[in-house]
Amino acid sequence: MVRLLNVYTISAFASLGGALFGFDIASMSGVVGSDQYKQYFGNPLGARQGAITSAMAAGSVVGSLSSSFLADLFSRKISIQFGAILWCIGSSLQASATGVPMLIIGRVISGLCIGLTSSLVPIYQSEIAPRKIRGRVVALQHAALAWGIMVQYFIQYGCSFIKSQAAFRVPWSIQTIPAILLFIGLCWFPRSPRWLASKERWEDVLRVLAFLRTPDGDINNPLVLAEYKEIEEQIRLELADQSMSYQELLGSKIRKRLLLTMAIQAFSQLTGVNFLLYFSVYILQSAGVSRTLLLSSIQYVLFALATVPSVIWVDHWGRRLSLLIGSISMAFWLYLIGGIFAQFGTPDPVHTDPYTWIVEGHPAASHCIQAGSYLAAMSFAMFWGPVSWIYPPEVMPVRIRAKAVSLSTSTNWALNFALGFAIPPLYRAISWRLFITFASLNMAAFVYLFFQMPETKQVSLEEMDEVFEHGEPVWHCNSRYKSNLDNIAKSIQQCKLQRPSIQQSEIIESGQGRDNTEICV
Repeated sequence: MVRLLNVYTISAFASLGGALFGFDIASMSGVVGSDQYKQYFGNPLGARQGAITSAMAAGSVVGSLSSSFLADLFSRKISIQFGAILWCIGSSLQASATGVPMLIIGRVISGLCIGLTSSLVPIYQSEIAPRKIRGRVVALQHAALAWGIMVQYFIQYGCSFIKSQAAFRVPWSIQTIPAILLFIGLCWFPRSPRWLASKERWEDVLRVLAFLRTPDGDINNPLVLAEYKEIEEQIRLELADQSMSYQELLGSKIRKRLLLTMAIQAFSQLTGVNFLLYFSVYILQSAGVSRTLLLSSIQYVLFALATVPSVIWVDHWGRRLSLLIGSISMAFWLYLIGGIFAQFGTPDPVHTDPYTWIVEGHPAASHCIQAGSYLAAMSFAMFWGPVSWIYPPEVMPVRIRAKAVSLSTSTNWALNFALGFAIPPLYRAISWRLFITFASLNMAAFVYLFFQMPETKQVSLEEMDEVFEHGEPVWHCNSRYKSNLDNIAKSIQQCKLQRPSIQQSEIIESGQGRDNTEICV
C-alpha cells in the first residue's frame, strides 16, 4: 500500500510555489492583448508595458537574495510559507489596482514571493529526495510552473469575455488560492533533513529520513542508516570547517560551481522563453494570425504537456544531455521563425501596434511561425526548464547551498527583469532580428555547457565534491563515477546489528563516536 504522504506528494504540493510564477506569466500574457486592460491602464506600450511586466522580476531579485539567510535561519519550509503570505498581499494589490503605479507595486511584492519560492522549493525538494529520483522530484517545480501557466491562461481567456474591469481583476484575485493552499499544506510537511542536520538535530534527521524513505518509518532500514551516516559525516566536516559565509563562494573549490549555476540560470532566460511566453500574443499578431488569445492557449497546453517526459525521464537522460539538446533545438526553431519573418514580413503601417513588422498575405508563413513558436516553447519545457532548477541546489554543499542558490536564482531574475523591460521596445525596434539574437544565444549556451558542465545524475548530494574535483574532462565524469551509498547500506546490512535507538543517538549529537568509520555498533 502506497502511503499518501511521501516524497512525491510532498514535492508536488511544494511545487505550488512554482505554479505561482506560472500564474503570473499567464495572467500578464492574457491581459496585455485585452481591450479592458488597454482601456483601463491607458494602452501601455514599449517601456511602460516593460516596466509593468518586469516589476515582478525586480521583486524576485530581492526575494531570491533574501532567501539565503531566511532559509538558513528559519528553515526552507517556514521561508516558503512566508513567501506565500507575500504573494497573497501582492495579488490583492494587483486585483485592486487603480492605476499603473499600484499595479507595479503589487507585482513587486508578488515578485518577492517568487524570488523566495523559486530559490527554496528546489532546495527543499532536492534535500528530501533520494538520489535516484532527485531530478524527477525537482522537475515537478517546472512542471507546476507550466501547468500553472495553462490553468491561469484559460481562466484569463474566459474572463476576457467579461465587458468590465473584472476581465483582469478576477484572474489576479484567483491567484491567491494556490498560495493559501501552499501555506496551509506545508504545516503538515517535514523540515528538510539536511537543514535539521545543519542545526545538529540528529534525532529529527533520523526520524525524517525514515519517514521519507520507508513506508513504516523504520529507523533501522539499511538505506536510511547509510544516508544518515553520509549526511552526518558531511555535516560534521562542514561544521568543523566553520565556513558558511559568502566569502567561501569565491574560493577555488566553490567558485567554478557557482559560476556554472549562475550561467545556467542566466542562459535559461537568454534562450528567449519569456519572449515566447509573456508576449506570445504579440508574436502571433505580428505573424498575421487571427484569434491570437485562443491560439496562444495552444502554446500553453503544449508547454505543459512537454514537461511530462522530462519529469519521467530526466534522471535517465541526465542534466548535461538535456541542456545540450535543448539549446540546439531552441536555436533551430528561433532561427526558423526569424528567417520566415525576414523573408515574408513588411513594415507595419499602424504605429500604435506593439510591433513594427508584420506578415500579411502569406498564410503558410504565418502558420510556420505559429508552429515554430509552439515547438520552441516545448523544447524549453522538455529540456531547459526542469534542469535549470534541478542543477543549482544539487551541486552545492549544504552549509552554503541556500546562499549559492540565492545568487544563481537572482541571476535568473535579474535577467528576467532586464528582458521583461527591454523586450517590448526591442521588438518594436529590431523586430525579427530579436529571434535571431535569442537563437544565437542558445548556440553560445551549447558551447559553454559542452566544455563546463559535468553530469550529476544518480549522485548523492554529499558526493558532489568528487564529481567536480576528479580532474577529468566533464564529458567523462559521470561515466566513471559510481555512488557509494548502496555500498554503505550493504555494509550496514552485513553487520546484522541495528542502529542505536533515538535516545542513544544523543551520543552522536554530543559528538562521541563520530570518528568511528562504522555506523554499526
